[in-house]
Amino acid sequence: MDDKVTNKSANEAVEAEAVEAETVEHETLETNAAETAAVESEVVETENVEADKVETDTEDSDAAKTEEVAETPSMDDYAEELNNTFVKLSEGDIVDGKVLSVTETEILVNIGYISDGIVPSEEVINDEDKPLVDLYKTDDEIKAMVVSLHDAEGNVLLSIKKAAAIVIWDELQDAFDNGKVLDVVPKEVVKGGLVCQIQGIRAFIPASRLSVNYVENLSDFVGQPLKVKVIDFDVEKKKVILSRKELEKEELNKKKKELLQNISKNDRITGVVKRLTNFGAFVDIGGIDGLIHINDLSWKRVKHPSDVVSVGDNVEVTVLEVNREKERISLGLKNVNDDPWLNIKEKYAEGHVYDGSVTRLVSFGAFVMLDGGVEGLVHVSEIADKRIEKPEDELAIGDKVKVKLIGIDEKGKKIKLSIKAAKDDVDKAEFQKFNDDSDITTSLKDVFAGIMDNFKE
Repeated sequence: MDDKVTNKSANEAVEAEAVEAETVEHETLETNAAETAAVESEVVETENVEADKVETDTEDSDAAKTEEVAETPSMDDYAEELNNTFVKLSEGDIVDGKVLSVTETEILVNIGYISDGIVPSEEVINDEDKPLVDLYKTDDEIKAMVVSLHDAEGNVLLSIKKAAAIVIWDELQDAFDNGKVLDVVPKEVVKGGLVCQIQGIRAFIPASRLSVNYVENLSDFVGQPLKVKVIDFDVEKKKVILSRKELEKEELNKKKKELLQNISKNDRITGVVKRLTNFGAFVDIGGIDGLIHINDLSWKRVKHPSDVVSVGDNVEVTVLEVNREKERISLGLKNVNDDPWLNIKEKYAEGHVYDGSVTRLVSFGAFVMLDGGVEGLVHVSEIADKRIEKPEDELAIGDKVKVKLIGIDEKGKKIKLSIKAAKDDVDKAEFQKFNDDSDITTSLKDVFAGIMDNFKE
């Protein structure tokens, strides 16, 4: 019985040890499993980090490659960029260009396009039929119309004529609206005026609009450069009327104002005789016409201005009067220093007899010019010993006569003369000479006695 108990206890102890050992082993396994899991977790985490790093490096590498590809343009990119540097053209466009070269047949032009432009000679405005090399030079700037983008040689075909036909009308409209000055060269004389060409456009200058002065010969202006203004304009009717007269008026008005401000009485100036009238001569003195009255042409009496001056004569005149308000200037041709009335009493003396010439006959007497250039009046009562009705009964213009000076009005510039008194003086002088002649022995008493004897017979 005791042995069974003892064996039972021994078995229980063995089982207990086995359980304990199993428990320890189980705990050990759990511990190992935990450690393994931890290690595995670390490995996984490490792998994930490395994977992330690899992925990041890959992305950076791809981005770098993409950027590198972007920085290297393709041929298409080059072509597009090149095309963007040139202007875009279409047929019919008006372009600005710079002349590269000129030959006898064409003009090569840089128009900022992928190819240069060519202007054939027939597409150039050549009003004067000059060689192209005389019309255009290198670096000249032009306007032209695109006729074709590709000619047989790949150049752009241009036309200056066609461009001008569009542009010039706009320019003429602007000149007409704003009064701009144009430069033209008349080509030919037609009825009523002159014809000009303005970049291929026909324009007309009426003869009445050519100058402020009358133009006798229109052909004198053919081929001469003129400055003009557009005074009438109609695009639809293709009408362009020009005037040079407007510009001349403006210039003359400017000169006239300056002259009127600066000129003074007694000034000596030069001028050109422009026209003659019955009452005087008009002289251009540089922007304004001054009048020389017929009485101021000469110290001698003048019948007509043409007796002293002619149109076109250059004359030196004295300013007698200036009226700035009415813009009038009175002139004198006769020189003050040549005035025959200066010191008149030293040149002529009362009671002396002088030679003279009849210049005018009037109802009350005759005017006689003395040799010194002074004119005096012979009253009708002083012409002859007898009573006469009219001076022409005894005298004619141009007659040479002897006159006695019987009075001088120095202030009024008048001289009184007498033909009758001069004749009496001459007769007395001749008689005295006759009486004093030593060869004459007959006394006056004998002369009268002889006359009385004749009557008795």
